[in-house]
Amino acid sequence: MFPVLPPIDPVKWLTLMPASERYNAVLSDVPQTVTPQAVADVGSLRFGPERPPLGLDLGGAQPASEQAASTTTSPTAPKILLVDGNPINRRLLKSMLRLGNYEFLEAETGLRALEIIGGQNVDLIILDLLLPGLGGTELCRRMKANRKTQFIPILMVTSVSGHDFEVEGIESGADEYLKMPLHPSVVRARVQSLLRHKAAVDSLEEAETILFALAQAVENRDMGTGQHCERLAIYSVALGLALGLPRQDLVALYRGGFLHDIGKIAVPDAILLGTGKLTEEQWRIMQRHTVHGVEICQPMKTLASVLPIIRSHHERWDGTGYPDGLRGEEIPLLARILQVVDIFDALTTARSYKPAYSKDEALEILKMEAAKGWRDTELVALFVSMQSGAFLDSRALIESAWPELNSTLQSLQNMNRHLRGQI
Repeated sequence: MFPVLPPIDPVKWLTLMPASERYNAVLSDVPQTVTPQAVADVGSLRFGPERPPLGLDLGGAQPASEQAASTTTSPTAPKILLVDGNPINRRLLKSMLRLGNYEFLEAETGLRALEIIGGQNVDLIILDLLLPGLGGTELCRRMKANRKTQFIPILMVTSVSGHDFEVEGIESGADEYLKMPLHPSVVRARVQSLLRHKAAVDSLEEAETILFALAQAVENRDMGTGQHCERLAIYSVALGLALGLPRQDLVALYRGGFLHDIGKIAVPDAILLGTGKLTEEQWRIMQRHTVHGVEICQPMKTLASVLPIIRSHHERWDGTGYPDGLRGEEIPLLARILQVVDIFDALTTARSYKPAYSKDEALEILKMEAAKGWRDTELVALFVSMQSGAFLDSRALIESAWPELNSTLQSLQNMNRHLRGQI
């Protein structure tokens, strides 16, 4: 039951509550019904002389103007997910942010939050450290480990004092960490800052999407290559997994599979789709596609790890490749990985200038090229040994080790079908 409050700012009253009392309130079942007198007292309170009444739903009816203010949001309003087991805490946060143009979603548990995030886009998550069931830190870790949700900013709040809790929250991936009592102006400032960062990240993702679409358009110029980029992305990640590479390298390999030949957008059709042997001048133009690819992707800082793949995937172990004549381990490892699977896929795919080789024939050619000093012999040997399993027949290995790959791949497949006019 709420006490009869003196005529002071209710937000200030709640945020000045001692941390120990706040902690107990979070863990206890706060009654959702109050006396008529308490409702009248709370309803009569003001944020200040220029501000509207506090929009807490404590069982009493809100004025019509306040109801409209709390339900009317712009179609483009940022979505903020409030995750807290205590409904009073969620109402308090909405009160602090009610002057902003936000759409609020609410979850009482971490598992419910995951369900909401899985069904719609969210721009910001404000969660409590102490959630029932799936805790706040574990929810945070899951969000940051998933490619689909890793860039959603998370503001973690708690009434628990102690540096250990703060360190745990930050290490779990929280972008901001606030301890109660909360100050409304600080909360609003942090929320606005996190949403600005999210908008910047979204603009980068849109730019990346454009580049992937451009890469797919390049592939679609040569219909005979089929799903070449998609296969390279999958094969490269599988070979990277076999080498035990970290996740960031797997992401670079996956992106490199799609973007490695993006520079061919600058190669004329007469050269790219020609059936005869290229002249010396035509061959120089073709070789420049690696440099053009880097020039296209270089402005994107998020693609920095992909640039060595784009530039160096045509280098040779003995230094006779292009564009830089790199030799041996001077060639970046990720470029060498993609090179092996690129050659294998090119050999097993019919092109305008050659028929498709069988899998066994392609592997023999790869081994011969490694013996000539053109390829990394250790990588070729590993790739050949992997053919005894279902490496090229299934994505199960990749999906089990990197679950978010499937959704990423599906998105790129849909984009590819759209570019082919199938959607």
